Amino acid sequence: MGEVTVRRAVEADEAALLAIELTVWDASSGFPSMTPTDKSEFFSERSGPDAHLVAEDDGEVLGYLRLQDKYTFPEGDGVLSINGVAVAKQAQGRGIGSILLTAAADEGKRRGARKITLNVHGTNTVARRLYERHGYVVEGTHPREFLIEGQSVDKLTLAKFL
Repeated sequence: MGEVTVRRAVEADEAALLAIELTVWDASSGFPSMTPTDKSEFFSERSGPDAHLVAEDDGEVLGYLRLQDKYTFPEGDGVLSINGVAVAKQAQGRGIGSILLTAAADEGKRRGARKITLNVHGTNTVARRLYERHGYVVEGTHPREFLIEGQSVDKLTLAKFL
């Protein structure tokens, strides 16, 4: 284990990021219907390499954070949205999520953002604790927003002011 660094994603990261995407999400953290095992591309037109921060150690991709403008109109300038954070199973417990959240805040400040928002399943207590340790606070609760594997799941909206 060397030093974990964070950088912007590049096209060559796609296979490693897709492998993480297909193995880390479960019903407590994601949407089973949106992570089909036959998915063959990670990047999309809206979420290309520029929208992703990648954590790596000695060239091995360990995780990613998708950071995007939340709004497409000028009145919403300065509000960013985290639309996914994932850490490879073999790298979990090493503080990679914290490293990525710190990098997102640094990137937000560099871009002149005033706020970063994210959504998390109410059932995802590990992620909620991580976000709260990084200064995110609950801005809204959407009770029974989703029905996942027969269970009602609340959606929480969290935010951090920079």
